[in-house]
Amino acid sequence: MNKVILSGIDFSDCSLNALEHAISIANNAIADVVMIWVNRPENGKEIYKINAENIVQEAIGRFIKLVDKYQPLLQSGRLSYQIRSGKVYQEIVKAADELDAFLIVVGTHGSSGFEEFWIGSNANKIVTASARPIITIRGGVDINRSIKTIVMPIDSTIESRQKVPMTALIAKYFEAEIHVLCLFTSPVEEIRTMVQEYVRQVDFYLIENQVNHVIKEIEAENITDATIEYAVGVGANLISIMDEQETTTSNLWLGPYAQQMVNHSPIPVMSIHAKDLITSVSR
Repeated sequence: MNKVILSGIDFSDCSLNALEHAISIANNAIADVVMIWVNRPENGKEIYKINAENIVQEAIGRFIKLVDKYQPLLQSGRLSYQIRSGKVYQEIVKAADELDAFLIVVGTHGSSGFEEFWIGSNANKIVTASARPIITIRGGVDINRSIKTIVMPIDSTIESRQKVPMTALIAKYFEAEIHVLCLFTSPVEEIRTMVQEYVRQVDFYLIENQVNHVIKEIEAENITDATIEYAVGVGANLISIMDEQETTTSNLWLGPYAQQMVNHSPIPVMSIHAKDLITSVSR
């Protein structure tokens, strides 16, 4: 059975760009792609000039055209679609769990003239509400979909290393090179030593798993800006980060670093959900 990649669709150029990235990854991972559109009848209006009772039929017609266009590009998998009703982020998360998707790919902005789908905080809510890795791609980002260079920042947070296995897996699918950023945000020697130790552990893991990589030490006042600047400079196709989940907000908000990255990066961002380390250690 193939893996499954879930791709959020609102029929905008932004979401179709995300779909094309999902197909590129699926071809390397030997995965199926499931497109999903969420109807939100509680809104009481649609931007597109379609009567409410015809909106689902319109979506089906558009999906049929997308399958006809993109199925030939999916080399070893099947392209299908789902139409659901409810809150966007909740339905995306439910669908991913039901399909046991190993990855979700969404656009972060895009008013399609059909429905405002990803505008606002939906992408951020999906990232924090789902335990599955999510790649977010900003509207207007048109980048080489063959992933060759991945930037993976490592900081002083204990969760920072949790993104390494999934990042390494994506790198192996594409035979990509990972740039491990050793980010120093403090002059305190103990903290700097901790970051260096984390990077040493990451280096060992990547060597053991035969993943091509380089290590770069960077002084950073703002880790978002430093990561993006470096990624742009090396022509990266993907940035891999943790979602920095805030446990005090019922999983609805991202930490400031991750939220800035998702909202502002000109390069696709893969967010990995932070596991509950306290629970894990106490077992």
